[in-house]
Amino acid sequence: MKKLLVLASFIAFSATIFGACHGDPDNNNFQQKSSTSVKQNKSDYSIHINRQQFLTRVMDYTKGPDQMRYLGDKPAIVDFWASWCRPCMIASPILEELAKEYDGKIYVYKVNTQTEQQIAAELGIQSIPTFIFFPVTGKPFATSGIAQTPEETKKMFKEIIEQQLLKTKK
Repeated sequence: MKKLLVLASFIAFSATIFGACHGDPDNNNFQQKSSTSVKQNKSDYSIHINRQQFLTRVMDYTKGPDQMRYLGDKPAIVDFWASWCRPCMIASPILEELAKEYDGKIYVYKVNTQTEQQIAAELGIQSIPTFIFFPVTGKPFATSGIAQTPEETKKMFKEIIEQQLLKTKK
């Protein structure tokens, strides 16, 4: 649980550094729906997941801190987003491009915080977009928000993917 609290604290702190949305425009009046694991269409490379899929594909944080480890066979980025969030809408096509570019090397998962409020609350997601990066080995790390321009945002993601997830040198 301590690791989860540290991760949640880091996520909250990161939101103050980058552009991010705080709260929701409808005073938390979201509809509860369950998202599916299917891709939106055949051209999507990112994978939309719900809480249960997160627990089985990414990390099961419900079993306690000793059991918290990344479950995937390739590095992953998990994007916590909402449809009303402008920075989320800017980041979405960038992540889709990167998911296509790094297809077979990394996973890009998307969690809709409007429909998956429970996981967002459990992980302490306080601003969106929040991105949690999972190397195959090592500790996950997170950031919130995007850079000032789409080009800088893409560059930031590419550096993280290359240097920290795939561990290639530039």
